[in-house]
Amino acid sequence: MTATETAPEAGAGADLRGGVPIGPRVIAFARDYAALILLVAIFVTLSIISSSFLSFTNVMNIFNQNTPLAIIAVAGTFVIVSGAFDLSTAAMYAVVSVVAASVATSTGSTWTALLAAPVLGLVMGVLNGLAVTRLNVHSFLATLASSLVYKAVAVLITGGSLITVTTSGFSDLGRGQVAGVFYSVLILLAVFALASLLLNGTVFGRHVFAVGGNSDAAHLSGVRVDRVKVTVFALSGLAVGIAGAIGVSRLASGQPQAGSGLELQAIAAIILGGSSIYGGIGAVWRSLVGVYLIALIGNGFDILNVNPQMKDLVTGVIILAAVALAAADRRRR
Repeated sequence: MTATETAPEAGAGADLRGGVPIGPRVIAFARDYAALILLVAIFVTLSIISSSFLSFTNVMNIFNQNTPLAIIAVAGTFVIVSGAFDLSTAAMYAVVSVVAASVATSTGSTWTALLAAPVLGLVMGVLNGLAVTRLNVHSFLATLASSLVYKAVAVLITGGSLITVTTSGFSDLGRGQVAGVFYSVLILLAVFALASLLLNGTVFGRHVFAVGGNSDAAHLSGVRVDRVKVTVFALSGLAVGIAGAIGVSRLASGQPQAGSGLELQAIAAIILGGSSIYGGIGAVWRSLVGVYLIALIGNGFDILNVNPQMKDLVTGVIILAAVALAAADRRRR
């Protein structure tokens, strides 16, 4: 303890056994686990009030429908934890979708088209990272600008029209199943496992947390801050490419409006799951909780036949509460 620090006083709001104030501990617990508790509560409630909700088909459909968003949120966790934002994910999604569709129709090769999506996503992610580091532009502004560029590219490629794909086997990735489980869900599980290992079990992961916590201190400690930032944006772009390949395969068509709103949905899910919008705090599993909490809220409102606008209202209030918890936790630090 430094000279400027003082021990907390025992009294109201304090844990007399350890001398630790109860308030901050409650805030930290709510930030970390409130979304998970709410997810479980909604899941149990919907299982009770609807006999069709808990069916294997419905649960798999919920997982499958939200797979692209979940993959983007998983990689977006690295960006948020590093203290940055990526507002270009929706635009990148549109570009990789139309490119994959265009390649499929021009070459007739399914795998060449689908592999082009993650490769192109990776390239665009690296460009975002370089814009942030080399031009020394805040990630919010850099990716906002790049999103406008990428949206324009998607429109130029298609001329604003839909590209329909009839290539044999093109829809297998997005619609195929094994033992009733969609390929896309298996891909999500693989991405989740690899991302969790990378963030929590490697030196790179520790560097991501360090950069998000205090980039200046990380730099003085020998962390190559710019390299970390470029890498997290590259991972985000790669994930968008994978998600785009799944999405375009599912629809068998590419369109410049594909993925509209995904960037805000992904950020909302990450923050809702408990990762700090200020950087330095987060986990991949939390982002998945955020994605499927939003999905269950939507599914529940559909089952109950409630006004769709109420879904947005409830989701917005929950996200606002999550941000407030993050702010309160930051103030107590």
